[in-house]
Amino acid sequence: MKTIPVITVDGPSGVGKGTLASLLSNYLGWHLLDSGAIYRAIALKALKTETDSKDIETLVKLAGELDLSFQSIPGEPASVFLDGENVSNELRTETCGAVASQIAPIAEVRAALLQRQKDFRQAPGLVADGRDMGTVVFHDAPIKFFLTASAEERAKRRYKQLKNKGVDANIRALENEIAARDERDSNRKVSPLVPAEDAIIIDTSDMSINEVFQYCLKIIKKTSE
Repeated sequence: MKTIPVITVDGPSGVGKGTLASLLSNYLGWHLLDSGAIYRAIALKALKTETDSKDIETLVKLAGELDLSFQSIPGEPASVFLDGENVSNELRTETCGAVASQIAPIAEVRAALLQRQKDFRQAPGLVADGRDMGTVVFHDAPIKFFLTASAEERAKRRYKQLKNKGVDANIRALENEIAARDERDSNRKVSPLVPAEDAIIIDTSDMSINEVFQYCLKIIKKTSE
């Protein structure tokens, strides 16, 4: 049986991987998985049910009950539907992100979600966006991208996003928070944030999302020749 192809797009927050994955899935006509949204969805469930981020048993139960789907939008990160409701904006809050980062290292939660993520691999193909898509979930993916950008640049992007939404923010605080999260994610014992050995690393600090998209398309087309 022919293996269903997967393209993985990994990297820390603020590097443009969500928008890139959405663009690629639209262009290719493939399914989309935003794995970061899965952890944020559990975080949102935990916040709404007042579940402690250290209550592993309840978190695993929440993971098993997640009803999650994605709707790809050209040029933007995918819309996320939890229990049939569009929760995209709620998932992107700093509070939700912080809780998700606390939950993500828990081995039992990751194990509960591993098969759920693999189930998104359906014909004709899948573009999977996350932090360990190329190293753990789809380690056999033929094309793996790992996006990076400086903490300063990512803080600027996040600041601009928040300002556009009318949310007041401190750019220095954002930069410190991003750097702290990178440190935590890169050094965790379970699925640390590192590029796969065969990943193509792209620094997006000085690139527009369209430049990143076109660069990745060239690699995809060359690989499929």
